[in-house]
Amino acid sequence: MDLTQDEIIEKLDSGEIRIFEIEKYTKTANEAADIRRKYIEIKTGTQLEHISKYSIDMTDTAKKNIENPIGTIQIPVGVVGPIVIDNNEENIETYVPMATTEGALLASVNRGCSVIRRSNGCNVSILSNQMTRAPVLKTKSVHDANKLKKWIEDNFDKIKEVAQSTTNHGKLLKIDPIAIVGRFVYPRFVYETGDSMGMNMVTIATQKALDLIEKENNIHIIALSGNFCVDKKASAVNLIEGRGKSVVAEVIVPKEVVERVLKTTTDAIVEVNYAKNLVGSAIAGSYGYNAHYANMVAAIFLATGQDPAHVVEGSLGITSAENDNGDLYFSVTLPDLPVATVGGGTRLETAVESLNLLNAKGSNKVNRYASIVAGIVLAGELSSVGALAAGHLARAHEELGR
Repeated sequence: MDLTQDEIIEKLDSGEIRIFEIEKYTKTANEAADIRRKYIEIKTGTQLEHISKYSIDMTDTAKKNIENPIGTIQIPVGVVGPIVIDNNEENIETYVPMATTEGALLASVNRGCSVIRRSNGCNVSILSNQMTRAPVLKTKSVHDANKLKKWIEDNFDKIKEVAQSTTNHGKLLKIDPIAIVGRFVYPRFVYETGDSMGMNMVTIATQKALDLIEKENNIHIIALSGNFCVDKKASAVNLIEGRGKSVVAEVIVPKEVVERVLKTTTDAIVEVNYAKNLVGSAIAGSYGYNAHYANMVAAIFLATGQDPAHVVEGSLGITSAENDNGDLYFSVTLPDLPVATVGGGTRLETAVESLNLLNAKGSNKVNRYASIVAGIVLAGELSSVGALAAGHLARAHEELGR
């Protein structure tokens, strides 16, 4: 049906067309977004001048990334670096795009990159690559719950074959832990997902596995996700078991670099890290034994098309600092970093450009990307703790965070 913009808006107003159906009456998804935005402007009396300006093509975006689009938002993007990293697969030296509205953040991270370069770079190790989905199942009694747990353990190979039949890329590594609470059973399915973040992949695979488990056992499936996954929430199990990419980055900063660049001492940084990141986090009951991982994770995620809700998982982790014969040993451990270089928001044009800047777009690039994220977290954490040790944090925000 060929309708003009005004006719579509009139039918929206009368209820003949619903707002999510506009694409049916337009030639392009971009035109549908424009009409939808114009209708919202009329209904709310608000001018969306800047939301209306964008260069991405809504055709794929509206199908795969968002519903009812009306435009885009703009977040300032800057660069830091170069960051120098050895991840045991390659030596990386790259500038890194970061999107944020927090003044002083990029200046601080950039200083951390400088410290790392003056320390002959940092080391990064990727400990594991695993995505999880944990349904909740109900049995008739605790005896049946324990019997189901043992059945799952004894029939892992059969479950694995069924789950992996849904994907060419995902591999079911284990179903562990299997938690029991009363007569509820929470099996934690753990998959390797390659360059994809993999939540959709593991959800579909786990559903197929549940079909088999339900067929073979007298159970009731309460929910495909029982919150033991744990997706997009801070949790002890993800801190301990890991989720997404589990990554550690370390650097040994020479004593003279600590004093000349960070304007403090090794012992002062060690003490601040102990009192703030370890003891302070412990008395708060925090799972983030760090200064501000979320700052760096969020800024890189926004620039490169990652799921921003996973920042809460990326904020988990432990910062350590030691006096190494006068030099500073400094490390960050990120056990829960759900990232991707294919699929999801990495398809967006701006994300493609940012990932290309990092040479981290597409297949066989996710380890490089995860290494860069960890290196940038290390740089930001090192600079922030150094600023606290030197008493410079407030001054930096006064000067740069206006």
